[in-house]
Amino acid sequence: MTSNASFLESVLNWLRAGYPQGVPQEDYVALFAVLHRRLTEPEVNQIVEQLVVDNTDGTIERSQVEAAISKLAHEKPGEDDVNRVAARLAAVGWPLAHPSDA
Repeated sequence: MTSNASFLESVLNWLRAGYPQGVPQEDYVALFAVLHRRLTEPEVNQIVEQLVVDNTDGTIERSQVEAAISKLAHEKPGEDDVNRVAARLAAVGWPLAHPSDA
């Protein structure tokens, strides 16, 4: 079983335990807020590549990382995803312009 499948299985088991009769419609929004997804490694790579291509002046701002994640994931970026992208950028020679913006 892949890690994505095991993650999905653990989420489904959690939902079944908490909602044995099924999830009431009024709880959908709250559940989606709790079940924030994490970027995959290929998605992190895709974001890093696009940021490097789009920023020819040598600087990348934290807000640009957040916007790129939001555009790809269609949701507000999580702190862990922003940190993963920032670390990957730094590893290839593109540290954030203002790393203290965290």
